[in-house]
This record gives sequence, structure tokens and C-alpha cells, in this order.
Amino acid sequence: MTTLARICAAALLAIVPLCAAQTASHKKAAAPPKPEPTEPELVEYIRGALLALTPNDGMNDNLEVAYDTTTKVLTVATPNGRCEFFISALDANNMVWDVFDPSDSDRTREKLLRLTMISTIGKPARTCYNNVSAVDPMMPTNRARFLFSEPKADEEPNFQDHMATAFRKLIALDGGTAAKDLF
Repeated sequence: MTTLARICAAALLAIVPLCAAQTASHKKAAAPPKPEPTEPELVEYIRGALLALTPNDGMNDNLEVAYDTTTKVLTVATPNGRCEFFISALDANNMVWDVFDPSDSDRTREKLLRLTMISTIGKPARTCYNNVSAVDPMMPTNRARFLFSEPKADEEPNFQDHMATAFRKLIALDGGTAAKDLF
């Protein structure tokens, strides 16, 4: 019986490595990493969100959004004029979301979700023009503000995270200050 046990043990030792080798070759290869979005894809996502989630209150509406790939300027037209946002001047580390109520004593308006970004030192974040294309001196140039309808944005899952990520990636691609983990 010991001879039979030795033969079985030897056969087992010879077969197990072959089975292990076959199993290793059939392992599924890791999925290739998801490609990073391109500049046009990021711009279309941002443009689409600015237009689809516009407040529609007659005052803060995003009527048209255009992007110039040469100058890296995002232009947002509103009923009161237009603002040109200099994407390459923005600092992706300074993004703040807040809810803003534009209601006044005469009219109640829906709340707005506002994304504010600050420019790097010494660079303007935006230039705003009134309806006759004159520069609006009342608008601070060191911050960029983008407005969305809060009720509409609440219907989009993870909207704030997705929009912040899209802006961070676009800022980095356009030569602005890329996001860093500061803490």
C-alpha cells in the first residue's frame, strides 16, 4: 500500500503545477484605465450644464455659452450682458459652492446654486460687459461665478462633484493652477 501511496503522491505533485499554470493563464486581464476626457468633451459638459440647468428667472439666465479654444475663454451671455471667463487664469484649489437667493422685495425667484472660483494672483478671472458691450466696472474681476438653478441641479445625481471635477480638469488642461491636495 505504501508503494501505491507514493505513486499517487508523485502523480499529484506532477499534476498540480500544470493545473495552476493553466489557471493563471486564464485569469482575466485588468481593464484598461478609462481615458481622460478631452478639452472639447469637458467644455461640452460644462456648456450643456450651464444651458440645461439655467435659472430661467429672466435675470440670471444663461442664454448662450461659447468657448474659444485659442484664447481659453468661456463666454456666458445673460439677459444683462455677457461675461468672459479666463479659464487659464483660474485656480482649481479655490472652488466654493453656495446657495444664493436672488429674490428681492418685488419678486420671489428660485434659489441659485453658485460656483465661485478665484483667479491666480495678478490675473483677472473674468471681464463682464453690459448690454451695450461696455465693461461693467461693478463686477469684481478676480472671481468667476457660474449660476445654476438649485431645483434643477438637485435632480442631477452628484452634480456638484461632477461639475467641480470637469472645471478642475479643464483648468489644468488650459494651463491654470491645477488642483492639489493641500491637507
